[in-house]
Amino acid sequence: MANSLCTMTANLRTTRLKKHCFYSVITNPNSKHWSKMKWTSPSVESPRSVHSSPPIRKESDTVRGESVPRRLFRQLMEEHRAAIAQSITLVESTHSKKKELAKELLASILAYLKEKAAKNGGIPASFRIGLTGPPGAGKSTFIEAFGKQLTEAGHKVAVLAVDPSSSFSGGSLLGDKTRMPELTRDPRAYIRASPTSGNLGGVTRNTNDAIVVCEGAGFDVILVETVGVGQSEYVVSDMVDMLVLLIPPAGGDELQGIKRGIVEKVDLILVTKADGELKIPSRRVKTEYTSALKLMRKRSPVWSPKVMQVSALTKMGLTEAWAEMQEYHSIMIKSKLFIPKRARQHRIWMWNHIQDNIMEIFRQHPDVKPEIPRLEDEVTKGRITSGMAADALLGKFRIRVAKSEEDL
Repeated sequence: MANSLCTMTANLRTTRLKKHCFYSVITNPNSKHWSKMKWTSPSVESPRSVHSSPPIRKESDTVRGESVPRRLFRQLMEEHRAAIAQSITLVESTHSKKKELAKELLASILAYLKEKAAKNGGIPASFRIGLTGPPGAGKSTFIEAFGKQLTEAGHKVAVLAVDPSSSFSGGSLLGDKTRMPELTRDPRAYIRASPTSGNLGGVTRNTNDAIVVCEGAGFDVILVETVGVGQSEYVVSDMVDMLVLLIPPAGGDELQGIKRGIVEKVDLILVTKADGELKIPSRRVKTEYTSALKLMRKRSPVWSPKVMQVSALTKMGLTEAWAEMQEYHSIMIKSKLFIPKRARQHRIWMWNHIQDNIMEIFRQHPDVKPEIPRLEDEVTKGRITSGMAADALLGKFRIRVAKSEEDL
C-alpha cells in the first residue's frame, strides 16, 4: 500500500514537472527547463515550429523546377483563384525584377489567348465592358446584381474595380468588395480592387495587363469599374470593348453630363435606381438624355448609343441591358470593327506606358535630378516662372542627349 502510494505521488510530481516545463518553454524559450524537455510525443510540435515561421520563398526561387511565371501560368490554366491575385499583383509591381517576371508571364498568357482566338475564327473569347459614372450612381450595387445574373447564366465574370488614392497619404480604401458581398462569394466571379496611385482617367496604369490576366484565367466577361469622379474619366474607353455610363436620377442638372467628354465616348447609358420614388425622375432623365444624344455627332457608323432604365434592387431592366450589350458585341464583330478597335487600343496603351516611363527617366537623369530642388525653390519663391524652370530642365536634358548622339 505504501509502495503504491509512493509510486502515485512520484508520477504526479513528474506530470506536474512536465506541464511546468512545457508551459515554461511556450512562454519563455530561454527557460532553464528547455534542455530537460524530451519532445517524443507526435502530437506536440517541436520548439522551432512554435516560435519560428517557415522560410519565405523569394520570387526568384523555383517550385518543382518551375520559374515563378511558369508556375503562375500553369495555375491560371488550372483556374487557381490564388494564382489570379498573385499574377495581378506581379503585373502591377513597379520593382524592376518583378517587371521582368511579369513580362514573361504576360507573354505566355498572350500566346495562349492568341491560340484560343484562332480556334474561334480569330475572335477573342472575352467581352470587356467599362462601367463609369459619378459618385452615388450605384455602380457597385449594379455590378453585384448584374454580375450575379451573368454567373447564373453560366458566364465567368471578373470585376476590376479601381479605388481613388489619397493625395495626402497615398493610400486607398479598396472597399468595393464590401459593397458586393454576394458576388464576392460566387465561385464563378472574381473581384479585384486596385488603387489609382495618382493616375488620372479613372483607371490604373496596369489595368490593361490585369484584364489580360483575367482573360487567361478563363473569364469571358470583364467588368472594369472606374473611379468616376467627373466628365474627364473616360480613359477606360481605350481598354474596353464597350463603355457604359451609369447615371443616377434626381442628381440636379442632368444636362450637365451631356457636355463634350464622357457622353461622347459611351456606347450605352443606364439610368440607375429606377424604383420606388425615383421611378418617375429616372424616366424624365432617360427622356432628356435620349433627346440630347440625338444632337451629338454619330461616333460609330454601325451603332447609336441608347438610354435605358435599370434597378439593381428590383432587377428591372438588367436582362434588357445585357441583351443590348450582346447586340452591340455581335454588331461590332459582324461589321469587322471589333478586332481593329482592340488593336488600336493596344497601340494607345503602348504609348501611354512609354510616356509614364519617359517621365521617370527624365526625373532620374544625372544632369536633371540635381537641378530639380533648386529650380523648384526658385519657382516657389516667385523668382522664375514654372515655364522657365521647365525649359531649363529640358535644356539640360537635350544637351546630354545631343552629346550622346555626337559620341555615336
